Amino acid sequence: MKNTTDPYQLRTGAPPAETYLRLRSVSGLSAMTAEGAEAGLPNTWHGVMVLCADEPVGMGRVIGDGGCFFQIVDICVAPEHQGRGLGKRIMAELVGELERRAPAGAYVSLIADGDARFLYEKFGFRPTAPASVGMYRDV
Repeated sequence: MKNTTDPYQLRTGAPPAETYLRLRSVSGLSAMTAEGAEAGLPNTWHGVMVLCADEPVGMGRVIGDGGCFFQIVDICVAPEHQGRGLGKRIMAELVGELERRAPAGAYVSLIADGDARFLYEKFGFRPTAPASVGMYRDV
């Protein structure tokens, strides 16, 4: 039976660029350019948006090569909608799709900022250190 009191619904697919840029900004993620969003979003392997009254208030994506390597990115929820389990719903959708479609043995990674690691641990993610250390470089 559907919960009719739940104001949130999940919609699969990558967000439009303007939604992507807005949600990253309001949730405190680093800024991306419109050019980067327009180029990158069509390459989403699996994406999900959380809608409240048809307004996108959260999102997450899986990117990767479709076979060996995947990365979970852009997990965010607008501040006024945080604390309602939406990040957990986003992760459940993304991990569920990985479990359904990704080949056995595929490597799935993500970067856990701050306390987000506690959410990701609930889905089986664990730190790579000290065996390996994540690194990055801006272009």
